[in-house]
Amino acid sequence: MLEGDSLRDKIIAQYDGMSPQLQQAARYVLENPQEVALTSMRRLARNAAVQPATMTRLAQYLGLTGYEDIRAHYAKTIRMRADGFAARAMERETASPDEGGGLARQMLQSLAAQISRLSEPQPLAQLQAVADHLHGARRIYVLGLRSCHSVAWHFHYVMTLLGEKTVHLDGPAGTSGDGLLHAGDKDVLLAISVSPYALHTLELAAAAREKGMAVIAITDSEVSPLASISQATILCPTESQTFFHTLTPALAISEVLCGLLAAHDRQGALEALQKADEHLQSLNIYANTIPRRRI
Repeated sequence: MLEGDSLRDKIIAQYDGMSPQLQQAARYVLENPQEVALTSMRRLARNAAVQPATMTRLAQYLGLTGYEDIRAHYAKTIRMRADGFAARAMERETASPDEGGGLARQMLQSLAAQISRLSEPQPLAQLQAVADHLHGARRIYVLGLRSCHSVAWHFHYVMTLLGEKTVHLDGPAGTSGDGLLHAGDKDVLLAISVSPYALHTLELAAAAREKGMAVIAITDSEVSPLASISQATILCPTESQTFFHTLTPALAISEVLCGLLAAHDRQGALEALQKADEHLQSLNIYANTIPRRRI
């Protein structure tokens, strides 16, 4: 994401009025500015799964002459650093699929770059702001369905070690929404969803807003449906070298938020963790050796 980018701001502002094809092209441009600057229109259209003419129509919809205006804008905006994302994009264009470890190497390098991107100034400021907001809430209702369930459950589980502040909206038999029964304007909904977005997550987020709750989103795009109704949003990249999107950055965000929340009250966190350790030890949960079989 490029800070202070007027074209990006224009795309976001006009996104809801676009046709589905233009939205698909616009979203790809938003999420891949380095690629826009470095590749041809035909290749970019192919990667975005749209026709090349759609890229031209997108430019015209935005009041530009043609696609070259979009490409030139990003080429001018992106600084080419030897260790930057643009340089890595160029390297990826020329690298052999089997070079230096093949797919496994590509996947791990991609994940490392995505995590590194989260440590830049703007994402760090967003993380701290969200942690401060969550700390001030009476309760944090946590929602993540389908693939994002693991991220929501991880956040909730870690937070239970620190106290009783979170409520996991994970009810059986379609009762997830029942957990919002006693929620109010002093509470926050932390919603996690990435494309393709789970319909029930969007419905429950809208219901939370109607109850006066603030919605905090961990999602994958500035034009995500959650972004438009959230008080604060943390963007997590999901691009993957395989057929399934990655959730590693979202899980990293969950871990960082838990750490920041614990840091708000270090003494209280320490006391809660000591109590949790004592409880788990009393239940004989863990072991360091293979137990003997009982005969």
